[in-house]
Amino acid sequence: MTADVLGADFETRALPLGGGDATATLVRHRAPEATRGAVLYVHGWADYFFQRHVAEHYSALGYDFYAVDLRAYGRSLKQGETPNFTTDLAVYHQELDEAARIIRSEHGHTRLVVMGHSTGGLITSLWAHDRRAAKVVDALVLNSPWFDLAEPWIMRTVGTAVVRGVGRLSPELVLKPGLGPVYGESIHRDHHGEWDFDLTWKPIEAFPVHAGWLRAVRLAHFRLHAGLDVGVPALVLRSDASHLHAKAFSERAMVTDTVLDVEHIERWAPKLGRQVTSLAVPGGMHDLFLSAEPVRGRAFELVDEFLER
Repeated sequence: MTADVLGADFETRALPLGGGDATATLVRHRAPEATRGAVLYVHGWADYFFQRHVAEHYSALGYDFYAVDLRAYGRSLKQGETPNFTTDLAVYHQELDEAARIIRSEHGHTRLVVMGHSTGGLITSLWAHDRRAAKVVDALVLNSPWFDLAEPWIMRTVGTAVVRGVGRLSPELVLKPGLGPVYGESIHRDHHGEWDFDLTWKPIEAFPVHAGWLRAVRLAHFRLHAGLDVGVPALVLRSDASHLHAKAFSERAMVTDTVLDVEHIERWAPKLGRQVTSLAVPGGMHDLFLSAEPVRGRAFELVDEFLER
C-alpha cells in the first residue's frame, strides 16, 4: 500500500487486471479498532472516491473502510484510455472480486458491507447477485442507485432499442458531450457546493456518453428489472424528489436528485431480492452523503441503523 491523494490516513494499492494494461485501485482507511468488519465503497459514473468524511464515519464505528476506483476511473485512469468506458458492466466483477479477496483473505475480515452509489449501485447489485453462492457480501447499501434511465417513456423504450443497435455496431459513437453542469456545480466548492474533488477525474459536466457504454447500462437495467436475488439484506436510499433536465443551477438543485428519477429507484428496489429496505431521505441530493449537513447526517443514521439490525 502507498500513500493516497486524500492524505496520510489513506493508502492505495493497484489491482492488476487480466487482458491488458488496465488496472483498478483499492483505497484503504483503517479503523482504530476494526471490530465490525469492512466496508467496500463503489463510486458512480464520471466519479471516483473522494468522500473522505464517509470513510472517517465508518472507520470511527469500527469498520476498516475500502473504496475501489474502477478501471479507467479516477486514480485508475491511464493516458490513452477512454474515461469510464466499457461495453459490459460485468467486466468490473474482476476488480470487485480481487478487492473482496484482499479484504477477506489478506486482511482477515469475515464481514463485508458493500456500498454502491449511482452506477456503482447497479454494478454492485449485479455482482452481489452473481456471487451470492460464494457468500462474498454480507450486506448491500445503495446510495441513489441507477436503476433506470431518467428519461421519458419513449426514450426508455424506442430510444433504448435504437441505442442497443447503435451501441453494438458503433460502441465509441458519442451520443452526448456530457451531462450538463447543474449537478457538478451543486457539489463543487468553487461553485455552490462544499466539496473539493479532482476535475480531471470528475469534470463538472461529466464525460461524453458513448453508445456502447449506454447500451451496457441498459442491458444491466433489464437484468435488474427481470429480478435479482442478491441473497443478503439490502438498503436502498434515495432523495424524496427529483429535479431533472435543468439547464442552469437553481436552489432546487441543493435539495433534490438532479441526476436520477427517484420514482424509478423506489419502483425497482424490490427487484433486488427478498430482504430489501427502501427509504427516502428528504432534501437529499444525488449523492446523499454530499447533501447538506442535516440531510447527510440523516442518511448516515439510516445506514447505521440498518447495519445494527
